Amino acid sequence: MKKLALLLLVASSALAQDSVDYRFDEVKRKVTVTSAQQERAVNKGQHAQSGDKVTTGWFSYALIAAERYRAKFEIFSSTDVQLASNTPGVILSVERGRLHAIFDKITGTEPRMVKTPGALLAVRGTQYTVNVGADGNTTLDVFEGTVEVNSPLQKEPFFVRAGQESTFSRREPPRAMPMPKGRTPDGRTQREPGQGQQRDGRPQDGGHRGAGGTGGTAPGHGGGNPPPPKPE
Repeated sequence: MKKLALLLLVASSALAQDSVDYRFDEVKRKVTVTSAQQERAVNKGQHAQSGDKVTTGWFSYALIAAERYRAKFEIFSSTDVQLASNTPGVILSVERGRLHAIFDKITGTEPRMVKTPGALLAVRGTQYTVNVGADGNTTLDVFEGTVEVNSPLQKEPFFVRAGQESTFSRREPPRAMPMPKGRTPDGRTQREPGQGQQRDGRPQDGGHRGAGGTGGTAPGHGGGNPPPPKPE
């Protein structure tokens, strides 16, 4: 029994040391990686490893790729993520901010998950965004495929499909509703012609504007000029 326990310990240690490589395919403005208590700025083409923490500054952006899992992640401004995890199958953990996850279809049984404060998100050939507030409240928008939401508050997995939005937290189980019309992965909501556009390019509706921030305009203040009158 002692020998078996030792073999299992060695095997688990070897798995823990199996580091995942992440490549920065695009970097804009201030993006930093913290590894072993050391923080460094990163540029396009550089790499990070499992356990590193990636932070984007205000109006900053990073696109990272994990080739092993055929996954790419757009990390928008004011976002903190942890690469890989002690949880088997977790590629990345979102601590706060907005992330756009793009997973190619893949064969095999190896899990591919993203961790949020309230649930684990499992996928297979999927595209979605998560927006995590400073309080841990999370919004999930699914653009392609289906996301399996595993919350400790529910016994069974909760499935969110393309065109749906789900909200959940550490204290609230996931629930689904139709995604707002015109929602884009960066958090903007495309407006109908004639409604005007936001000039500074920041998220207009439900987007992340710093820790726990929200976008949108006040009720009754949609802005823009009314559509031109129809010809007689």
